[in-house]
Amino acid sequence: MPSNFEYPIIVSALALLVYYYTLFRAGTSRTKYNVEAPSHSGPPEYERIVRVHQNTLEHLALFLPGLWLFAFTVGPVWAAGIGVIWPLARLWYAFGYYEDAARRTAGLLISMPPIYIFVLGSLVAAILKLV
Repeated sequence: MPSNFEYPIIVSALALLVYYYTLFRAGTSRTKYNVEAPSHSGPPEYERIVRVHQNTLEHLALFLPGLWLFAFTVGPVWAAGIGVIWPLARLWYAFGYYEDAARRTAGLLISMPPIYIFVLGSLVAAILKLV
């Protein structure tokens, strides 16, 4: 394995663990709030938990490939340093949203810049390597 790729591996594992936490929380809340599959309708507390899970998956689909594109084009240490923000901010988002929808904003906004940096940064780096 090329040097320093252990760092984005660790960040990827942390991101997947955060996602799994939201998955687990959504699954167990079905029982807690007595919501039968396949319904996603229930009390607001349940719907917020499910929305955290869905939104985290939506962002994970951009975060993980972006992290690895950036790691290969810019550098694995930079990717991990920027990327570690995402799982921490997603937890902030989740815990805020679980309590009240209005409390999700800070965690959401902090979790988004790493994705933009990864996608745009890897695109620019790849183009620069071609010219």
